[in-house]
Amino acid sequence: MGKKYDVIALGELLIDFTMNGKSEQGNNMFEACPGGAPCNVLALLSKMGRKTAFVGKVGKDQFGTLLRETIREAGIDESHLVEDEEVNTTLAFVHTFPDGDREFSFYRNPGADMMLNVDEVDADFIKNTKIFHFGTLSMTHDAVRMATKKAVDSARDGGCLISFDPNLRAPLWSSLDLAKEQMEYGFSVCDILKISDNEIQFVSGKEDYDKGIAYLQGKYHIPLILLTMGKDGSRAYYKEMRVERPGFSVHTVETTGAGDTFGGSVLTYLLEHNFYELTEEQLGEMLTFANAAAAIVTTKKGAIRAMPKREEVLALMEGQM
Repeated sequence: MGKKYDVIALGELLIDFTMNGKSEQGNNMFEACPGGAPCNVLALLSKMGRKTAFVGKVGKDQFGTLLRETIREAGIDESHLVEDEEVNTTLAFVHTFPDGDREFSFYRNPGADMMLNVDEVDADFIKNTKIFHFGTLSMTHDAVRMATKKAVDSARDGGCLISFDPNLRAPLWSSLDLAKEQMEYGFSVCDILKISDNEIQFVSGKEDYDKGIAYLQGKYHIPLILLTMGKDGSRAYYKEMRVERPGFSVHTVETTGAGDTFGGSVLTYLLEHNFYELTEEQLGEMLTFANAAAAIVTTKKGAIRAMPKREEVLALMEGQM
C-alpha cells in the first residue's frame, strides 16, 4: 500500500524577524518572515511538487494564525499543527552581518513550539509517509523531546526513511552537553544526515571534516551523510564514496534557510531515485542541484516564502556549469 505523504516533518515553526533597513527616525525595522527549519525543508519540497505535512505547535495568537496560513499557502498539510491556549508563538530576531551571516535572539522561554506533547503526536499519521524529518530544536525540553521520540519510533515502525538535521542553536540549550546528547540520539536513528561544517567539528572534536565524518560513520553507520560548507559547497558520504561539489556564486542578502533548502532539495532527489542504489554520478547531480537551490534562497529574505522553483534552480545550474 502506498504512503499518502512524501515527507512529514516535526519541529519548530516560528517568526524570524529579519532586519529591513531603518525608519525615518533612524530606528531598525524588522520584517516578519515565517520560518523554522523543518517547515523550511517542507516548503522547498512542496515547491518541487511533493506532498508534505507538518507536526508542531504555535500559539493562539496573531503570529500563530499567520504561520498556519503561510504553510497552508505553501502547500503543506497543517492538519496536525496544534495551537497552545496559553503560550505564545516562538519568535526569533535575526541580526544580519555585512557578509550575509547572522546570529539569532530567541524569544522562547517558553515558546509554543516546545509545548508539543506525546498525546499530540498521531503515530498512524506519522507512519503514512515515505520520509520523516526532524531536528534537535524539538528536543531541548523534556515533553517535546518525548513527543519527538514517539514520532521517530512511529516512523521507524512504519518503515519510513528517517532524515535528521541537528541544526544546532547553542542559545536554546541549557547546556551544550545536552545538545550533544540529543544530536547523538539523532545520529543513532537516522538514515539521512545533513550536518554543517561547524556541527561536525562540535560533535566529533575533529578539525578535519573527513575525519569527523569517519568518526560518525564508524560509530553510527549512517547510510548517507551530507556535509554543508556554506559558499564552499557540499559533500556526500555514501557507502565507500565521497563526492564533493562546489557552491554557486550569487549576491547573498542573508543565509537564513540555506541549509534547509539544501536539505529539502536532497530529499526531493532521493524521492526520485533508489536510496539504496545511488551512484557516484547521481550523488554529484544531487549535490549540484541542492547547492544551486540553497544559493538562490540566500538572495532573498526569509525562507518559507523564498523557496525557488525547479526551473530557477536548473537555470542557475546551466548558467554556471
